[in-house]
Amino acid sequence: MLLRHPHNTEDCRAVSEILQRVGDKWTVLVVGKLGGGPLRFNELRAAVGGISQKMLTTTLRGLERDGFVTRKVFATIPPRVDYELTELGHELLVPVGALGEWARKNTQRVQSARAKFDEMQA
Repeated sequence: MLLRHPHNTEDCRAVSEILQRVGDKWTVLVVGKLGGGPLRFNELRAAVGGISQKMLTTTLRGLERDGFVTRKVFATIPPRVDYELTELGHELLVPVGALGEWARKNTQRVQSARAKFDEMQA
């Protein structure tokens, strides 16, 4: 079988792995909120809304590991921790912002398509 579009399996895996991170619901929201500047954990949690402490921690750790976010700890009592987008994180704002805007603009169209599909399936 001759492939029309030869691809590198490693490239596909790498792209898939990154898209899993940046396409995650919470990642999109967290990156969007941090686009306005550094935030403390609880400020970020309140800004995102609906995210559990555990899920925010997991999301931030993943973003930090992937180089999108930095975590700065201040030696105060109580300790203060700020999260901020890196240069890579700011670059990510462009496609994430565009995707979010597209979703907001097309929510009604998607909901109408779903309703039509569900009606035809019934």
